[in-house]
Amino acid sequence: MSTAEPSPPGGEAVGEQMRVGDLSEEELLAIITPFLPSAAQTPVGTGDDCAVVSFTDARTVVSTDVLVEGHHFRTEWSTGRDVGERAAAQNLADAAAMGARPVALVVGLVMPPTTPVTWVRDFAQGLAQGCEPCGAGVVGGDLSGGESLVVSVTVLGDLEGRAPVLRSGARPGDLVVHAGALGRSAAGLALLSAGSQIVAAAEQDGDPTQARACLAAFRAPTPALAAGPALADAGATSMMDVSDGLLRDAGRIAQASGVVIDLDDPGDLPDMSFLEPVAALVAGGEGATARALARTWLLTGGEDHGMLATVPAAPSTPLPADVSVIGRVLDPQAPSARALGHRPGVLLGGEPVQERTGWDHFARV
Repeated sequence: MSTAEPSPPGGEAVGEQMRVGDLSEEELLAIITPFLPSAAQTPVGTGDDCAVVSFTDARTVVSTDVLVEGHHFRTEWSTGRDVGERAAAQNLADAAAMGARPVALVVGLVMPPTTPVTWVRDFAQGLAQGCEPCGAGVVGGDLSGGESLVVSVTVLGDLEGRAPVLRSGARPGDLVVHAGALGRSAAGLALLSAGSQIVAAAEQDGDPTQARACLAAFRAPTPALAAGPALADAGATSMMDVSDGLLRDAGRIAQASGVVIDLDDPGDLPDMSFLEPVAALVAGGEGATARALARTWLLTGGEDHGMLATVPAAPSTPLPADVSVIGRVLDPQAPSARALGHRPGVLLGGEPVQERTGWDHFARV
């Protein structure tokens, strides 16, 4: 074992060279557990075969996501804290998109024996940071050895008396709304993929400051968690978080609801002007190429985890201040939906959108 001992148990004295293979599972848990946030609604937390979580509603929303090193993140691009915060964010957003308040996470972590213990400690701190905005806790999980880093997170959410907001409830006449960022995570990925010189330029203190925000959005997105329950309270008829791109996820709502989602052209959205300086940095100059790249990020970039919803034209309560109206819901038989052949789908500025536009977890492997 390394001469650097994990003492005290909080992990403050963990050596930079210590690897998970140097420790037993109990020793590793003793280092990372103090960093994990607790959930208020947890009569029994970590340490037993199962946690016990109490909910005000008899119904519980549950979802699971997996992050795989080399596919969803790279350790040369993201710190352990980034990965932990990202893992929390994308799962908490799933619960919020059902109209629930995220309460608890269960986390599985697969690691090669050579993984630095400091990376695992930072990962735990990232989980805590990601949970802080909504007060969720980490109530259990599992550790295992493997060939590469794999993170599996299950989220539990409390509906608190609300009806779950499904993808299948959009109705003709509804407004299409969005809360949160669009395209920033995709822009951050493009910056990282462009090479170290571009990243160094983006991380400088000079312009464009938007580039640093996009790098942060890719490494550790900040979803609009409060908007989910707030939109549910406003009478949202359908909702999901934008994980695979605005067009692709709008298409999922359209197909599930049997409607046409008619999106406004994004040229006037604040996200477009925010992304254009970043696109100019990646494209090597301003102009039509940069504008087209920014538009692509906005429409097809995923993993910002904003809330995409449909709401009645006269919602039951005022929409949250950070929600933007970005389109409307049409009946497939309406004359204005003729371009889609009177089938469910997505229109962008009145033009049909190709199906499956956006991120696909298998098509790009």
